[in-house]
Amino acid sequence: MRVQSGGDHSRLGALLVVAGVLLVGLSFGAGWALAPNTDKASSATDNPLLVGVQGPGWGGNVTMLGSNGSRRWSVGDAISYQDVSMLDNGTVLATFAEGPYRQCGQFDSPCKRTGVRFIDTQSPANVTGQWSYPVRTRKDSEVHDAEMLPSGELLVADMEYESIYTYDFSTGTKTWVWNASQYYDAPPDPTKTDWLHINDVDRIGEDRYLVSVRNTNQLVVVERGKGVVEVVNEDRDPSLLDKQHNPHWLGNGAVLVADSENHRVVELHRNESTGEWEESWVVYEIDDIPLDWPRDADRLPNGNTLVTDSRNNRVAEITRNGSVVASYRVEDLPYEADRLPYGESAGQPYGSDGSRDVLGQRNVDVPVLSTLLSAAHHVTPVPFWVSELHVLAVLLAAGLWIVGGALLASGWLSSRHDS
Repeated sequence: MRVQSGGDHSRLGALLVVAGVLLVGLSFGAGWALAPNTDKASSATDNPLLVGVQGPGWGGNVTMLGSNGSRRWSVGDAISYQDVSMLDNGTVLATFAEGPYRQCGQFDSPCKRTGVRFIDTQSPANVTGQWSYPVRTRKDSEVHDAEMLPSGELLVADMEYESIYTYDFSTGTKTWVWNASQYYDAPPDPTKTDWLHINDVDRIGEDRYLVSVRNTNQLVVVERGKGVVEVVNEDRDPSLLDKQHNPHWLGNGAVLVADSENHRVVELHRNESTGEWEESWVVYEIDDIPLDWPRDADRLPNGNTLVTDSRNNRVAEITRNGSVVASYRVEDLPYEADRLPYGESAGQPYGSDGSRDVLGQRNVDVPVLSTLLSAAHHVTPVPFWVSELHVLAVLLAAGLWIVGGALLASGWLSSRHDS
């Protein structure tokens, strides 16, 4: 049996390293070259688009796009932005998280703070004021949603203590609070765990609020003086809702939801006979691209639906049958988008005769590979066309590089010994 020389080891090691480089280069090159175009400007509307971009790691912004996709203005300077809305006076209200700060209340300095910012949209757009408070951790406690009420108070979805409340800016006090512990079994200290992850609250009537309780896969309607009066997905069935975001109330008995971990948008209707909530309209794909962690869906007055497809880095407006009216590329993990001036004003539900309309097919997760791809999206901008196949290519290439590097080192040591 022939024993390989140091030169043989070196040559084989070099071949393996080059093979790994070619594998990654060819897979990513083909993915880029074959990627569909996600920029499709609309000729059907002149209405601009307001987008809150969470960004991976550090790098959130609030951006306004024209109907043709051109950037009119953008404001950054925060770790993350989530919910965005335009007030009647033209100011933009945006929830945010930022740090480090020195004023940290009960927590150690430096800390993160979260709350809302007010953005003047006149050129140049800039932050003109903010209201915030310190939190133990940004990841588990940042304010994902807030809106101004007709009373002038601020309605807040609070993840730190898992509550919803109204806040009076003039007095600096909370005027009403609903603590989730009134309905759910609470841990000793909600600030030390991502307990419920309440990520959205909307006023849907006089003293009535729709609340997204992400970690229970539920939506609840809370009424002042009564508490929880309705529950969507009482059994916490993950096939109906799985860690959803930004539900849009369409009227009594109908709600549109970005069903994030199921990678779809779904319209649910309450069955008047059974009281159960059932799927009526489901979207898994837009323009033949499977949805990947959508986190907002709004029904517009024209009957179309605006979808924020977060990990695909796009916002798309589609008709009921799934035709694309417009699609906009938005880099770095968009969280929520509003078509102005409508925002999240009440849209109309699609008529339901008990049937179930499904557009596209569900994107099935691949064990391990999908988890790694999801993690990558949270730490760095990842092009929407990068898939589990690219993750597999990187893992295989890494194996080739490790073995190749070991052979190169072995060959080098052998050569030194022979000399």
